[in-house]
Amino acid sequence: MNKITLSRLDHIRILKNIDNAKLSGTINAAEAEELLKELGNATIVEPQDIPSDVVTMNSEVKICFANTKKPVTFKIVYPEQANIRENKISIFSPIATALIGYRVGDEIEWIVPAGLTRIRIEDIIYQPEAAGEYDV
Repeated sequence: MNKITLSRLDHIRILKNIDNAKLSGTINAAEAEELLKELGNATIVEPQDIPSDVVTMNSEVKICFANTKKPVTFKIVYPEQANIRENKISIFSPIATALIGYRVGDEIEWIVPAGLTRIRIEDIIYQPEAAGEYDV
């Protein structure tokens, strides 16, 4: 597992969302454990120190699945903002969990509902920190 980079605010907010989801029963134990494992492996930096090529919360990301080569674009959001019709996916989804903290060009192997897949981060179309929005 590669070392990921997270902003201090994203780290705090994701942990709080996991705790809330555990209390309300809206996250299963396996999903929570995978996300907590990723967070535990992270280098934590201040929001203004996040490189512009790192996937953060509220980033709009273009990825490609190795098996289809078809590009897909979506925004990684907190669970209450998720809306698949608007291409907004929850940080609790397997793909978002796989991508958070990684960089453009990284390839990640991850288990999604369809099984093990390889995902390549092609581009970050929008990242709040790169736009000077440090408290989103």
